[in-house]
Amino acid sequence: MINFAVYKTDLGYIKISEQNGLIQSISFIDTTTDFGCKNGTIDYAYNQIEEYLLGKRKTFTFKYVLAGTTFQIKVWKQLKTIPYGETKTYKDVAVAIGCPKGCRAVGGAIHNNPIGIVVPCHRVIGRNGKLTGYAGGLELKEKLLKLERQNTLQ
Repeated sequence: MINFAVYKTDLGYIKISEQNGLIQSISFIDTTTDFGCKNGTIDYAYNQIEEYLLGKRKTFTFKYVLAGTTFQIKVWKQLKTIPYGETKTYKDVAVAIGCPKGCRAVGGAIHNNPIGIVVPCHRVIGRNGKLTGYAGGLELKEKLLKLERQNTLQ
């Protein structure tokens, strides 16, 4: 059985789902009236995300599962190598995974990232340095990048 809970943060509502002690998904959602059923696994993950949002955490230690195609998982694992406070382009990611002409495919995989923030798809930008596509919206992507930039200067 998949359990989930919704938490209100300064950046909006965040939904965290887990099954068998592994986080399945983390995503920002518009709003909800169903706040789910919190449990130890979900609370543990949320506490780390809250610390991240407060600028007190740069890495995560809770357990999660990446469920997707082989290509998607390859992209998501590559995203995990992008350092806190830094950005890469879709092209950089495509080259790093050995698929230099696969920028659009990389974008598609990033769009389907189930573990937002932890698998930092917000750190991927357009070749021209502009913010492009983010499931939570460009305003949220900009806020997450700003948060990280501010905390790398401290």
